[in-house]
Amino acid sequence: MQEAVHPGNEIPGAPSPAPAPVAEPTDPADSLPPKPDQRGPDTYSPTGQKTGIPQAEVAQGGEFLTTAQGTRLVDTDHSLKAGRRGPVLLQDHHLREKITHFDHERIPERVVHARGAAAHGVFQGYGTAGQISKAAFLGKDVETPVFVRFSTVLGSRGSADTVRDTRGFATKFYTSEGVFDLVGNNIPVFFIQDAIKFPDVIHAGKPHPDREIPQAQSAHDTFWDFVTLHTEATHHTLWNMSDRGIPRSYRMMEGFGVHTFRLVNSEGATTLVKFHWKPKLGVHSLVWEEAQITAGVDPDFHRRDLADAIEAGAFPQWELGVQTFPDADDQMFEGIDLLDPTKIVPEELAPVQPVGLLTLNANPSNYFAETEQVAFHVGHLVPGIDVTNDPLLQGRLFSYLDTQISRLGGPNFGQLPINRTHAPVNDMLRDGMHQTAVHRGVAPYRPNSLDGGCPFLAGADNGAYIEVPEQVPASRKVREAAASFDDHYTQPRQFWLSMTPTEREHIIAAYTFELNKCWESAIKERALLVLANIDAELCAQVAAGLGLPAPAPTMKQTEPQPSPALSQLGGTWPLDGRIVGIVTAGDQDLSGVRSVRQAVLDAGMVPLVIAPAGGVLTTDGEPVTVQRTLATARSTEFDALIVAGTPAPSADAYGARDAKVNDEVTTATGIDPRTLLLLTEAYRHGKALGAWNGGAEALSAAGIALDAPGITATNDANTAIETVLQLLGKHRVWDRFTPSV
Repeated sequence: MQEAVHPGNEIPGAPSPAPAPVAEPTDPADSLPPKPDQRGPDTYSPTGQKTGIPQAEVAQGGEFLTTAQGTRLVDTDHSLKAGRRGPVLLQDHHLREKITHFDHERIPERVVHARGAAAHGVFQGYGTAGQISKAAFLGKDVETPVFVRFSTVLGSRGSADTVRDTRGFATKFYTSEGVFDLVGNNIPVFFIQDAIKFPDVIHAGKPHPDREIPQAQSAHDTFWDFVTLHTEATHHTLWNMSDRGIPRSYRMMEGFGVHTFRLVNSEGATTLVKFHWKPKLGVHSLVWEEAQITAGVDPDFHRRDLADAIEAGAFPQWELGVQTFPDADDQMFEGIDLLDPTKIVPEELAPVQPVGLLTLNANPSNYFAETEQVAFHVGHLVPGIDVTNDPLLQGRLFSYLDTQISRLGGPNFGQLPINRTHAPVNDMLRDGMHQTAVHRGVAPYRPNSLDGGCPFLAGADNGAYIEVPEQVPASRKVREAAASFDDHYTQPRQFWLSMTPTEREHIIAAYTFELNKCWESAIKERALLVLANIDAELCAQVAAGLGLPAPAPTMKQTEPQPSPALSQLGGTWPLDGRIVGIVTAGDQDLSGVRSVRQAVLDAGMVPLVIAPAGGVLTTDGEPVTVQRTLATARSTEFDALIVAGTPAPSADAYGARDAKVNDEVTTATGIDPRTLLLLTEAYRHGKALGAWNGGAEALSAAGIALDAPGITATNDANTAIETVLQLLGKHRVWDRFTPSV
């Protein structure tokens, strides 16, 4: 756990760096600075020159409201009219400027990856990649500023964070040699093998074009129609139906470069690699009911978790690692085609070798200017990193640049502050929409003599980017794929065999849920044919849930070796930034509450006190602030719960006020029913539960056996929290999930 960014504010989420007064301030004062956890892009010119200007000096400021041209305004609440009741005058320049700018505030959202969250950070190279790449940012102890954006693929900007979907993991490295963008996902394979199919898979996954529903989901006919007909999508679909499709947090999400890249060292020798991001907190996921509830009660769950963790000083970290392969003529490794983006190389065959550490340590200061306008492109490369002939990667090299030109209004998107390189630019490109660099010279062409011949070409000894002179095979033009691309079932079967029984149950449930949402029976039957070629038990269990017969496989199944690295279960991980709810019965035993709260803080986690009503608990000693009430708390927000007492029904605990309340339960138990709902949900979702004193009574009233796995009921607050902390390292109490397969 690193030192908190926001000392003195133990609970993240305050909207402003200073407390707000009740009355509107009237004494002129300059704008407040950003919160301590926030910063904007580093201050470089549009041409990559470090300006040294403090960030505060490139932000808006000043005591008084002005027009966009800096003219101070006396009023912004009333249009200029011909008398108090007269018509608005056309000459009102402030009205026109204000409304015109508002009318043009939005830019086209991304076709995919529209829903995103991002953070600033730093990447520190280990120096271990020197033998395979001359990229400067990978050098020992070299620190490189980064901006990382996480996202969902299918949903619009207004969709929920916790939908079942692939997540984007895009990193912009502001290296000394130029910008390098590593644009990947949380799943190491993709639905398609060739970029020409990208419009097809996205059109199939997006809402139906006639009704524009369902939003941000794959549980509908067009998606399953496509992936069951286009069976190269089988591997990615299986990953998406696994727990990987619903991450617990961006902080607990693996990242992959998906494609095979080519690295070049200082001698010109080449190595093929696959990039991996390994989270320090381990890879964890939500359970499906948790994801569904959270989509309703807190659709911003993942972006809030990321921002709050950084504000609390629990800086998310990932190690960047590479799997390395010889750059052989056939570009195969252990029978696996390295150019096929629907295939992985198991880590047991090619271990992931760490090459650097990524730490996210600051939140953006403006979502639009940074998170929304950041522009990634797989063609943003630096010396030492090159591409391969992966047909999906080749198409992305065209598509990303084309997309940014459309979204951001022209070819100068790289001059936006968040996209500016930290290396000097002298590109001879001129003009275009949104040109903010003021170019000098009269000869933006080569060769020239009028500008003294500048700019000059660089050689390899001057750090020039030189593509690897790869031999291009002499062949005929074809619209075909290599025969090695044809196996669509061996690796999906390997993934299934690598899952624990609990993870297999979740996959079965996901397929059953998604396919039951399809209207066409033919699509369900076709999906079962695909599953039969992966595993007979998987097919049979899903078929039972659909009420359909399980078909026989149409091809002979292989027996690949399971890869334990594909499972998310079995490890123990750090607790940084986990959320622990402390359920109180008002002012009862506040000394124990304070003790538990401090223990949670000391463990590098965030304690949230839950009480029947808001405010401050003050019976004895230092006051305890309530962060959640029984009306607002749901188990999905918490990694564990500690019950400090048995809350009696609060003033709003009746059904007409809150639908979560059952009046009969209130009468029968004398306990606020929302406490029981909170506990039963947490138990169902495998959360660790602790209680002391009267808290055990609440657990029993919720129907939770005190000797059940992951339950601690004692007479001492410190004992309860110590046991819960031990359980939290495994993320969930997996013994509560009894698998059938």
